[in-house]
Order: sequence, then C-alpha cells, then structure tokens
Amino acid sequence: MLVAADYPLLEIVGTMLVFFAWVAWIWLAITVFADLFRRRDIGGWHKAAWVVLVIVLPFIGVLAYLIAQHQAMAERSLRQAEEQKAAFDHYVRETAGGSAAEIARAKDLLDQGAITSAEFDAIKARALAAG
Repeated sequence: MLVAADYPLLEIVGTMLVFFAWVAWIWLAITVFADLFRRRDIGGWHKAAWVVLVIVLPFIGVLAYLIAQHQAMAERSLRQAEEQKAAFDHYVRETAGGSAAEIARAKDLLDQGAITSAEFDAIKARALAAG
C-alpha cells in the first residue's frame, strides 16, 4: 500500500513537471502536424519526411520544424485567422443585411403611408426572426 510518506512532496512536484512537459510536447507535436498538413507550398513527400522525422526522432523533429518554419508558421496562422474573420464578417453582413434592408423598405412604406404601424411591426418581427 502506498502511503504519503513513501511519496514525498519533491517527487510529486517532479512527477507534475514531467507530466506537464509531456502535455506541452504533445501540444507542440499536434501544432506541428496541423501546420504541416495545411501547408500548400510543399508536396506529399516533403510532408511525409517531416512526419517520419517527428515520429522517429520526436524532440529533434519538433524542434527542427519549429526552428526551420517558425516565421512561416506564424504567417500561415495569421492568414488563416484573417480568412476565418473575413468569412465570418461576410456571413454576418449577408445575414443581417437582408433583414436590415427589408426593415428599411418597410420603414419607407410606413413613412409613405402605404402600410400601417401594425403591418410595419409585423414585417419587422418577421425579418428579425428570419435573420
């Protein structure tokens, strides 16, 4: 039976450090693989060579990739974030734009007296529910 006295505090701290270092390395390896597989500037054989290097010599492979590709990784991540933001902005404009345009047309009709206030409220509620 394991008693607290058999596993002193310093060994617990050491085990925690090893565990967190292991988790950090796994995270780095996943980051390297994600960057490697989204690259379009190298072919399949180059990707396979990097994968083999990272799997066969894990620490050297990950560190070599990070040293060789650090600037390009940052640029690819930034470009991907910008593309995702642009796609999200386009979606929001497209979704909200239809509702806003419909409400603006209904407001113009209300101002011209073509529809009543109740009809305007119904159109506005329908446009907001759809958007």
